[in-house]
Amino acid sequence: MTKIINMGSVNIDYVYAVPHFVRAGETLLSSSRQIFPGGKGLNQSIAFARAGANVSHAGKIGDDGDRYLAIMNDAGVDTRLVEKSIVPTGHAIIQVTGEGENCILLYQGANSMLDENFVDRALESFGEGDILVLQNEVSCIDYAMRAANAKKMRIAFNPSPIDERILGYPLEFVTWFLLNEIEGHALTGKKEPGEILSSLGGKYAKACIVLTLGEDGACCLSEGRVLRQKARRVSVVDTTAAGDTFTGYFVGSVASGKSLEESLGIASVAASLAVSRTGAAVSIPTMDEVARQFS
Repeated sequence: MTKIINMGSVNIDYVYAVPHFVRAGETLLSSSRQIFPGGKGLNQSIAFARAGANVSHAGKIGDDGDRYLAIMNDAGVDTRLVEKSIVPTGHAIIQVTGEGENCILLYQGANSMLDENFVDRALESFGEGDILVLQNEVSCIDYAMRAANAKKMRIAFNPSPIDERILGYPLEFVTWFLLNEIEGHALTGKKEPGEILSSLGGKYAKACIVLTLGEDGACCLSEGRVLRQKARRVSVVDTTAAGDTFTGYFVGSVASGKSLEESLGIASVAASLAVSRTGAAVSIPTMDEVARQFS
Protein backbone atom coordinates (compact mmCIF):
# COMPACT_ATOMS: atom_id res chain seq x y z
CA MET A 1 0.00 0.00 0.00
CA THR A 2 1.21 3.50 -0.86
CA LYS A 3 2.46 5.33 2.22
CA ILE A 4 1.22 8.87 2.83
CA ILE A 5 2.96 11.41 5.06
CA ASN A 6 0.97 14.52 5.87
CA MET A 7 3.34 17.25 7.04
CA GLY A 8 0.73 19.57 8.44
CA SER A 9 -0.72 21.68 11.19
CA VAL A 10 -2.41 20.79 14.43
CA ASN A 11 -4.67 23.49 15.85
CA ILE A 12 -7.14 24.08 18.63
CA ASP A 13 -10.30 25.49 17.02
CA TYR A 14 -12.41 27.99 18.97
CA VAL A 15 -15.71 28.16 17.09
CA TYR A 16 -18.11 31.07 17.71
CA ALA A 17 -21.70 31.17 16.42
CA VAL A 18 -22.42 34.66 15.07
CA PRO A 19 -25.28 36.36 13.18
CA HIS A 20 -22.70 37.76 10.72
CA PHE A 21 -18.93 38.11 10.46
CA VAL A 22 -17.45 40.81 12.70
CA ARG A 23 -17.00 44.10 10.85
CA ALA A 24 -14.20 46.62 11.35
CA GLY A 25 -14.68 48.46 14.67
CA GLU A 26 -17.64 46.25 15.68
CA THR A 27 -18.12 44.38 18.95
CA LEU A 28 -20.38 41.39 18.33
CA LEU A 29 -22.03 38.99 20.77
CA SER A 30 -21.63 35.30 20.02
CA SER A 31 -24.50 32.96 20.86
CA SER A 32 -22.12 30.07 21.66
CA ARG A 33 -18.49 28.94 21.80
CA GLN A 34 -17.28 25.41 21.15
CA ILE A 35 -13.74 23.97 21.19
CA PHE A 36 -12.76 21.39 18.57
CA PRO A 37 -9.59 19.73 17.27
CA GLY A 38 -8.53 21.35 14.02
CA GLY A 39 -5.81 22.56 11.72
CA LYS A 40 -5.83 21.67 8.04
CA GLY A 41 -3.12 19.09 8.68
CA LEU A 42 -4.97 17.31 11.47
CA ASN A 43 -8.25 17.44 9.56
CA GLN A 44 -6.71 15.99 6.42
CA SER A 45 -4.83 13.26 8.32
CA ILE A 46 -8.11 12.16 9.92
CA ALA A 47 -9.81 12.26 6.51
CA PHE A 48 -7.04 10.07 5.05
CA ALA A 49 -7.35 7.58 7.92
CA ARG A 50 -11.14 7.44 7.69
CA ALA A 51 -10.82 6.92 3.95
CA GLY A 52 -8.72 3.83 4.69
CA ALA A 53 -5.32 5.27 3.72
CA ASN A 54 -2.00 4.41 5.37
CA VAL A 55 -1.18 7.89 6.73
CA SER A 56 1.46 9.28 9.06
CA HIS A 57 1.15 12.79 10.46
CA ALA A 58 4.36 14.83 10.80
CA GLY A 59 4.28 18.12 12.68
CA LYS A 60 4.73 19.83 16.01
CA ILE A 61 2.50 20.54 19.01
CA GLY A 62 2.98 22.30 22.34
CA ASP A 63 2.43 20.89 25.80
CA ASP A 64 -1.26 21.77 25.32
CA GLY A 65 -1.61 19.47 22.31
CA ASP A 66 -1.65 15.95 23.78
CA ARG A 67 -5.43 15.67 23.52
CA TYR A 68 -5.27 16.35 19.78
CA LEU A 69 -2.55 13.75 19.30
CA ALA A 70 -4.86 11.22 20.95
CA ILE A 71 -7.71 12.20 18.62
CA MET A 72 -5.56 11.46 15.57
CA ASN A 73 -4.43 8.16 17.09
CA ASP A 74 -8.04 7.16 17.73
CA ALA A 75 -8.86 7.85 14.08
CA GLY A 76 -6.09 5.52 12.92
CA VAL A 77 -3.39 8.11 12.12
CA ASP A 78 0.24 7.15 12.84
CA THR A 79 1.52 10.06 14.99
CA ARG A 80 5.04 8.86 15.72
CA LEU A 81 6.42 11.72 13.61
CA VAL A 82 4.73 14.42 15.70
CA GLU A 83 7.20 16.19 17.99
CA LYS A 84 6.79 18.44 21.02
CA SER A 85 7.74 22.13 20.83
CA ILE A 86 8.29 24.75 23.54
CA VAL A 87 5.89 26.93 21.53
CA PRO A 88 2.15 26.43 22.23
CA THR A 89 -0.04 24.45 19.82
CA GLY A 90 -1.48 26.56 17.01
CA HIS A 91 -5.03 27.75 17.30
CA ALA A 92 -7.80 29.27 15.21
CA ILE A 93 -10.69 31.59 16.01
CA ILE A 94 -13.56 30.63 13.71
CA GLN A 95 -16.78 32.57 13.17
CA VAL A 96 -19.71 30.54 11.84
CA THR A 97 -22.94 32.18 10.64
CA GLY A 98 -26.42 30.70 10.69
CA GLU A 99 -25.98 29.87 6.99
CA GLY A 100 -22.93 27.73 7.78
CA GLU A 101 -20.36 30.10 6.25
CA ASN A 102 -17.11 30.64 8.16
CA CYS A 103 -14.12 32.95 8.44
CA ILE A 104 -10.95 32.05 10.30
CA LEU A 105 -8.18 33.88 12.22
CA LEU A 106 -5.13 31.65 12.53
CA TYR A 107 -2.17 31.60 14.98
CA GLN A 108 0.61 29.27 13.78
CA GLY A 109 2.24 28.49 17.14
CA ALA A 110 4.21 25.20 17.06
CA ASN A 111 3.28 24.75 13.39
CA SER A 112 5.89 27.43 12.57
CA MET A 113 8.73 25.48 14.20
CA LEU A 114 9.36 22.88 11.46
CA ASP A 115 12.91 23.11 10.08
CA GLU A 116 15.13 21.23 7.61
CA ASN A 117 16.35 18.76 10.23
CA PHE A 118 12.75 17.94 11.14
CA VAL A 119 11.84 17.40 7.48
CA ASP A 120 14.80 15.07 6.98
CA ARG A 121 13.84 13.01 10.03
CA ALA A 122 10.20 12.82 8.95
CA LEU A 123 10.93 11.71 5.37
CA GLU A 124 13.61 9.17 6.31
CA SER A 125 11.40 6.09 5.91
CA PHE A 126 9.54 7.29 2.79
CA GLY A 127 10.63 6.82 -0.79
CA GLU A 128 9.74 6.56 -4.46
CA GLY A 129 6.00 6.57 -5.16
CA ASP A 130 5.00 7.53 -1.63
CA ILE A 131 2.98 10.74 -1.16
CA LEU A 132 3.85 13.89 0.76
CA VAL A 133 0.81 16.02 1.59
CA LEU A 134 1.32 19.71 2.37
CA GLN A 135 -0.84 22.71 3.22
CA ASN A 136 0.38 26.27 3.86
CA GLU A 137 -0.05 26.28 7.65
CA VAL A 138 3.45 25.03 8.56
CA SER A 139 7.00 26.23 7.99
CA CYS A 140 9.76 24.77 5.78
CA ILE A 141 7.45 23.85 2.87
CA ASP A 142 9.96 24.87 0.19
CA TYR A 143 12.56 22.48 1.59
CA ALA A 144 10.01 19.70 2.13
CA MET A 145 8.97 19.83 -1.53
CA ARG A 146 12.59 19.70 -2.70
CA ALA A 147 13.47 16.86 -0.32
CA ALA A 148 10.43 14.80 -1.36
CA ASN A 149 11.13 15.35 -5.04
CA ALA A 150 14.74 14.21 -4.55
CA LYS A 151 13.34 10.95 -3.09
CA LYS A 152 10.98 10.60 -6.12
CA MET A 153 7.93 10.99 -3.93
CA ARG A 154 4.66 12.41 -5.22
CA ILE A 155 3.39 15.67 -3.70
CA ALA A 156 -0.20 16.77 -2.99
CA PHE A 157 -0.41 20.49 -2.20
CA ASN A 158 -3.36 22.43 -0.79
CA PRO A 159 -2.26 26.12 -1.06
CA SER A 160 -4.26 27.31 1.94
CA PRO A 161 -4.09 29.79 3.52
CA ILE A 162 -3.05 31.57 0.35
CA ASP A 163 -0.20 34.09 0.66
CA GLU A 164 2.80 35.42 -1.23
CA ARG A 165 5.14 32.68 0.06
CA ILE A 166 3.49 30.13 -2.21
CA LEU A 167 4.83 31.70 -5.41
CA GLY A 168 8.35 31.04 -4.12
CA TYR A 169 7.78 27.31 -3.63
CA PRO A 170 9.02 24.82 -6.28
CA LEU A 171 5.48 24.15 -7.50
CA GLU A 172 6.80 22.35 -10.56
CA PHE A 173 7.32 19.34 -8.26
CA VAL A 174 3.63 19.13 -7.29
CA THR A 175 1.66 16.10 -8.52
CA TRP A 176 -1.80 17.22 -7.31
CA PHE A 177 -2.99 20.76 -6.63
CA LEU A 178 -6.17 20.86 -4.51
CA LEU A 179 -7.59 24.35 -4.21
CA ASN A 180 -10.77 26.41 -4.14
CA GLU A 181 -11.83 29.31 -6.35
CA ILE A 182 -10.33 31.98 -4.07
CA GLU A 183 -6.97 30.23 -4.03
CA GLY A 184 -7.19 29.61 -7.77
CA HIS A 185 -7.85 33.31 -8.42
CA ALA A 186 -4.91 34.32 -6.20
CA LEU A 187 -2.53 32.02 -8.10
CA THR A 188 -3.74 32.85 -11.62
CA GLY A 189 -5.62 36.15 -11.59
CA LYS A 190 -8.54 34.29 -13.22
CA LYS A 191 -12.06 33.93 -11.83
CA GLU A 192 -13.80 31.45 -14.13
CA PRO A 193 -13.15 27.80 -13.17
CA GLY A 194 -12.17 26.85 -16.72
CA GLU A 195 -9.70 29.71 -16.93
CA ILE A 196 -8.17 28.80 -13.55
CA LEU A 197 -7.67 25.20 -14.68
CA SER A 198 -6.24 26.30 -18.01
CA SER A 199 -3.84 28.79 -16.44
CA LEU A 200 -2.50 26.38 -13.83
CA GLY A 201 -2.40 23.56 -16.34
CA GLY A 202 -0.33 25.72 -18.66
CA LYS A 203 2.22 26.38 -15.92
CA TYR A 204 2.26 22.89 -14.41
CA ALA A 205 1.44 20.56 -17.28
CA LYS A 206 2.44 17.40 -15.41
CA ALA A 207 0.17 18.14 -12.43
CA CYS A 208 -3.44 17.17 -11.80
CA ILE A 209 -5.38 20.34 -10.91
CA VAL A 210 -8.45 19.82 -8.71
CA LEU A 211 -10.66 22.87 -8.15
CA THR A 212 -13.47 22.72 -5.59
CA LEU A 213 -16.50 24.92 -6.31
CA GLY A 214 -18.63 24.72 -3.16
CA GLU A 215 -22.25 24.01 -3.98
CA ASP A 216 -21.29 23.75 -7.67
CA GLY A 217 -19.16 20.67 -7.01
CA ALA A 218 -15.62 20.32 -8.35
CA CYS A 219 -13.68 20.12 -11.58
CA CYS A 220 -10.34 18.58 -12.46
CA LEU A 221 -7.74 18.97 -15.21
CA SER A 222 -5.42 16.03 -15.81
CA GLU A 223 -3.37 15.30 -18.93
CA GLY A 224 -5.46 17.72 -20.98
CA ARG A 225 -8.76 16.16 -19.89
CA VAL A 226 -11.33 18.11 -17.85
CA LEU A 227 -13.66 16.25 -15.48
CA ARG A 228 -16.61 17.74 -13.63
CA GLN A 229 -18.29 16.51 -10.47
CA LYS A 230 -21.66 17.75 -9.23
CA ALA A 231 -22.14 18.44 -5.52
CA ARG A 232 -24.75 16.55 -3.51
CA ARG A 233 -27.53 18.76 -2.16
CA VAL A 234 -27.50 18.80 1.63
CA SER A 235 -28.50 21.12 4.45
CA VAL A 236 -25.31 23.08 5.19
CA VAL A 237 -24.46 23.48 8.89
CA ASP A 238 -20.72 24.25 8.90
CA THR A 239 -18.31 24.37 5.94
CA THR A 240 -15.12 24.49 8.05
CA ALA A 241 -13.70 21.05 7.13
CA ALA A 242 -15.25 20.61 3.68
CA GLY A 243 -12.06 21.20 1.73
CA ASP A 244 -9.94 19.11 4.08
CA THR A 245 -12.37 16.22 3.88
CA PHE A 246 -12.39 16.45 0.09
CA THR A 247 -8.58 16.47 -0.03
CA GLY A 248 -8.20 13.45 2.24
CA TYR A 249 -10.77 11.36 0.42
CA PHE A 250 -9.65 12.38 -3.08
CA VAL A 251 -5.92 11.78 -2.63
CA GLY A 252 -6.60 8.71 -0.50
CA SER A 253 -8.80 7.26 -3.23
CA VAL A 254 -6.30 8.00 -6.01
CA ALA A 255 -3.50 6.51 -3.90
CA SER A 256 -5.52 3.29 -3.55
CA GLY A 257 -5.75 2.94 -7.33
CA LYS A 258 -9.21 4.39 -7.98
CA SER A 259 -9.83 6.40 -11.14
CA LEU A 260 -10.04 10.18 -11.11
CA GLU A 261 -13.77 9.99 -11.80
CA GLU A 262 -14.45 7.66 -8.88
CA SER A 263 -12.11 9.59 -6.59
CA LEU A 264 -13.91 12.86 -7.35
CA GLY A 265 -17.27 11.22 -6.64
CA ILE A 266 -16.15 9.71 -3.34
CA ALA A 267 -14.55 12.98 -2.21
CA SER A 268 -17.70 14.92 -3.10
CA VAL A 269 -19.90 12.61 -1.04
CA ALA A 270 -17.49 12.81 1.92
CA ALA A 271 -17.41 16.62 1.79
CA SER A 272 -21.22 16.81 1.61
CA LEU A 273 -21.49 14.73 4.78
CA ALA A 274 -18.92 16.93 6.53
CA VAL A 275 -20.76 20.20 5.83
CA SER A 276 -23.98 18.78 7.25
CA ARG A 277 -22.32 18.57 10.71
CA THR A 278 -20.81 21.02 13.20
CA GLY A 279 -17.07 21.29 13.73
CA ALA A 280 -13.97 20.41 11.75
CA ALA A 281 -12.29 17.07 12.48
CA VAL A 282 -15.36 15.74 14.29
CA SER A 283 -17.49 16.27 11.16
CA ILE A 284 -15.36 14.08 8.87
CA PRO A 285 -17.27 10.91 7.94
CA THR A 286 -15.99 7.33 7.89
CA MET A 287 -15.63 5.37 4.67
CA ASP A 288 -18.59 3.20 5.68
CA GLU A 289 -20.76 6.33 5.86
CA VAL A 290 -19.48 7.54 2.50
CA ALA A 291 -19.94 4.14 0.86
CA ARG A 292 -23.61 4.05 1.92
CA GLN A 293 -24.17 7.34 0.07
CA PHE A 294 -21.90 6.79 -2.93
CA SER A 295 -23.32 5.24 -6.07
